[in-house]
Amino acid sequence: MDRSAKQAFVQDFSEKLSRAQLAIVTDYRGVDANSMVEFRKKVRAVEGAEFQVVKNRLMKLALADTSFSSLESYFDGTNAVLLGYADVVEAAKVITEFAKDNDKLALKGGSMQGKPLTNAEIAALADLPPKQVLQAQLLGVLQAPSRNLVSVLANVNRQILNVLSAYKAKLEDGE
Repeated sequence: MDRSAKQAFVQDFSEKLSRAQLAIVTDYRGVDANSMVEFRKKVRAVEGAEFQVVKNRLMKLALADTSFSSLESYFDGTNAVLLGYADVVEAAKVITEFAKDNDKLALKGGSMQGKPLTNAEIAALADLPPKQVLQAQLLGVLQAPSRNLVSVLANVNRQILNVLSAYKAKLEDGE
């Protein structure tokens, strides 16, 4: 790689990091090529995620002025980075599942929107339900008070109607 290609990589990866919400650093030493190909297919299936093997020195330069600069200490040895742009939960799920199935892939750590993440926090992120499920749960919570109010108001009308119906029945029986 010549100097201009290295500069282009640093600039390109800095731009990717500025768009990313999640970055997870892994050590892939010992992972066989077939497993890595299958893993990359799974990552491509996730919307807004990418996995890339990186050179440590160039990666440290790319991290310099980004919110992911806390990851710099992880870049020694053989490293690859998973970037999540859109659905960070799905990206975290893919990598943690692969790490569970393939003990040679080691998660070193990560960062989400500038906050460093430990392996336990990455696993907790992966355990969250999908985005659509969370949105549905939130919508249910937001709708509950209005639904309860409508129910209470409808019960008042129903009770008045029941009283009037009973009074009408009493008048008809009394005649």
